[in-house]
Amino acid sequence: MAVQSTSDQFVRWLRQVAPYVHAFRGRTFVIGFGGELFTERQRFLSFVHDLNLLAALGIRLVLVHGARPQIEAELKARGARSRYAQGLRITDEAALKAMKQAAGVLRIEIEAVLSQGLPRSPMAGAQIRVNSGNFITARPIGVRKGVDFLYTGAVRKVDAFAIRGALDAGELVLVAHVGYSPTGEVFNLSWEDVAESVAVALRAEKLLMFTDKLPLDRKEQVISELTAHDAEGLARKGALTAQTSRALEHAVRALAGGVGRAHLVSRRVPGSLLLELFTHTGVGTMVTADTLEKLRPARIEDVGGMLALIEPLEADGTLVKRSRELLEAEIGNFLVVEHDGVIRGCAALYPFADDKSAEFACLAVAPEYRDAGYGERLLLACQERAKALKLRKLFALTTHAAHWFIEQGFRAGDVAALPSRRQELYNWRRGSKVFFKRI
Repeated sequence: MAVQSTSDQFVRWLRQVAPYVHAFRGRTFVIGFGGELFTERQRFLSFVHDLNLLAALGIRLVLVHGARPQIEAELKARGARSRYAQGLRITDEAALKAMKQAAGVLRIEIEAVLSQGLPRSPMAGAQIRVNSGNFITARPIGVRKGVDFLYTGAVRKVDAFAIRGALDAGELVLVAHVGYSPTGEVFNLSWEDVAESVAVALRAEKLLMFTDKLPLDRKEQVISELTAHDAEGLARKGALTAQTSRALEHAVRALAGGVGRAHLVSRRVPGSLLLELFTHTGVGTMVTADTLEKLRPARIEDVGGMLALIEPLEADGTLVKRSRELLEAEIGNFLVVEHDGVIRGCAALYPFADDKSAEFACLAVAPEYRDAGYGERLLLACQERAKALKLRKLFALTTHAAHWFIEQGFRAGDVAALPSRRQELYNWRRGSKVFFKRI
């Protein structure tokens, strides 16, 4: 029985990810991570297994990596010390040599892991081809507030043509935190700057950045969604770790540059990349240019999503059964709440102009969003629609939600108080309670 249950869960999950597979195939994802991820060997191997799966699904992948802990280790081994100012490394001659050594070794190590293909492993038959090259032209950031940062640089240009060519050839592109000048100088760059610049240059669908700690709300829960405006405000408050603040800052810039969406994911959560991409709620923080939530009039193409909400409530007797044909015929009466392209709530308003009233009906909200205020928002929107029609009151019939309607300002009434046309349709066997509200 347990085996059957596990099998059923697997099949259900696999079917649920199908829309994501269709949406992501052929899209470009830029994934940025610091050298900290590589130091946690087992987690990095799991991360590579997840990359292998994304590549197998036809996603065009560009990896951007940093090497801060590796550079620190190199400097320590050479008896040199690190110098920082304004949150940036001052890359002097000693640091530059350490950076070159660390970047070279790390690149080889990453390519080696991506090249695995042992039988009976997640990498079996993978044959990932890695293309890493001098894709970044850089410039020195120069002197800031009296501090000369020497060989610390910033991205000047990304060779998007060469990267696209590698992606078109089916290769995974690996971009280091290293930039080169036209005069042959080498600069140490922040991987966040490189990831942002590459994502913007490629007009990537997604920029995913691994960080140490995700933004939390007042209840110490991960903030799953932020608009770019809200992200900027959160960063200004100074409550984030330095790494998360940097990642969030570059995520917002990437969105302004035309990247579809940015995601912050924790390097400490196993499988966080797959969970963020292939589940609706995710496990990270998604940053978007605008809000993902829209309350709007329903359209014919929404009927399938509306039925998915309504049918379970019809089955338990909460709602009266409606056919697809009826929903399509009455689509003009419905409003929906759409979240990230998925219908998560719906409700209808049926005007009775002669009686200066309207019925609020067919309220349905996805279970995981019933504490998000969607029902209240749909009711308020229907009230505004009724007011625009010069109607004076709403009424609703319910068998299960009497207390909710009372909380929203409705009062219990009699069937006799309904408009005469609605009284004729009243199902006495169902015995719904009637509620009224002046608007």
